[in-house]
Amino acid sequence: MSLQVAIALFPRFTALDGIGPYEVLQRIPEVDVTFVGHHCGEVRSENGFLGITADAEFEELAHPDVLIFPGGVGTRPLVHDERVLQWVRTAHATTRFTTSVCTGSLVLGAAGLLHGLTATTHWSTYPELEAQGATPTAARVVEHLDHRIITAAGVSSGIDMALRLVELLFDDVAAKACQLMIEYDP
Repeated sequence: MSLQVAIALFPRFTALDGIGPYEVLQRIPEVDVTFVGHHCGEVRSENGFLGITADAEFEELAHPDVLIFPGGVGTRPLVHDERVLQWVRTAHATTRFTTSVCTGSLVLGAAGLLHGLTATTHWSTYPELEAQGATPTAARVVEHLDHRIITAAGVSSGIDMALRLVELLFDDVAAKACQLMIEYDP
């Protein structure tokens, strides 16, 4: 049985926030990674130059084992998008881990998942994260394993978070193998 990972896509996402974790997790044979969005089809990155295909709508993957919410300027309207927030809440009820990269943490915060917790995001949005009830911190990756939540700071830290996920879900050997395969040396 494979482990189901859902990576959210939305207009104006930051490409590496989603692609970095994808590159790590898709290397594990037992992991099935699916990009999800409001609608199936192409979703454009924040500069509009890169399009990635959402293969499922949010509700089609309501109970993934792992949820990854990337960041980007497109997260700002999502903090008021009840469809997205409800999907995050529903998914989190059964995920092994609910995670974010960069400003994806603003969406987790708006869904009520970060209230009273430390969390990280891109440094320029600490005030917005704090307004969502979290305590911002400058760490690259912040874990609350008892809450099944992991947040990663800006852009490349999503790779660090994904490697940690592999370690938690599988083992250190698998994480080191993924790190070697993507030639990542933080």
